[in-house]
Amino acid sequence: MIKNKKGFTWIVIAIGILGVILFSAKAVMVKLAYQYNVTAVNLLMFRMLFSLPFYVLVLLFTKKSEQKQGKKEYLWLVVFGIIGYYLASYFDFIGLQYIKASIERIILFIYPTIVVLLSRIFLKRPITKVQLMAILLTYFGVVVSFWDELGIEGSQFLLGATFIFLSALTYASYLTGSDWLIPKFGVTRFTSYAMIISCGAVVLHYLIFEHTTLLGYNANVYWLGLGMALLSTVIPSYLVSYCIKEIGASNFAILGGLGPISTIILASIFLGEHLTMLQLGGTLLVIVGIIAISLNKSTYKKSGS
Repeated sequence: MIKNKKGFTWIVIAIGILGVILFSAKAVMVKLAYQYNVTAVNLLMFRMLFSLPFYVLVLLFTKKSEQKQGKKEYLWLVVFGIIGYYLASYFDFIGLQYIKASIERIILFIYPTIVVLLSRIFLKRPITKVQLMAILLTYFGVVVSFWDELGIEGSQFLLGATFIFLSALTYASYLTGSDWLIPKFGVTRFTSYAMIISCGAVVLHYLIFEHTTLLGYNANVYWLGLGMALLSTVIPSYLVSYCIKEIGASNFAILGGLGPISTIILASIFLGEHLTMLQLGGTLLVIVGIIAISLNKSTYKKSGS
């Protein structure tokens, strides 16, 4: 197959779009599972435990990187695995108890702006005028999206939004800090390692803090947990990685803009959620801002949380 043919490009784009849609479905499945009174930690356990065997298999059958890794690299791998997939997911699941799935995706979608800001603070990378304007536009869009919801839900909404922002912050921290580790391990092996480590962190959290059983839930909870693991974690993680590899992170940013839109559509179909015209306008501003940042400079290598 010749890669410069239009047919191949459209196949890659279709793969990227599918990955974005599958990732965005996670919030909807979480909200559906909460209808059965499952705790956030237990639901996260189902997602991680169902995902774990697939990442272990991928790790076993993926060729090791030629670069040598020392204790320092593995130590930071543990740190970023905990930050990027345990904490980010935990904050996200908690936040979804208080806010709409569609609003959750809008907040999570700002993580490239946080990557730019963290890179400026810790890596001394300059922020261009285009990036600065895009960041301001993005956060203005978030405020506009919040306005109606804040008036209706008040403190409950603020609590949920805070947890979702913490999820975006921890995921952005993971992307910023792990940037130098990915070439050493390779994208596929790094992702597999990080997911396995995060699964261990979730199990540890469950054993220490959670005093509920994983058994006895409605069968739909386990099906939704399996769906989150396969459809919104394992499969899209590799679809998106492949798409970014073929068309680049900057071009993928345009496809990534479909994330909030697909979540809004799915939440409307399966949860009966509806956004106001003001919230839809704010969503559009956020999408434009993020695409402007990502096209101006590649700020991340992969998507999702």
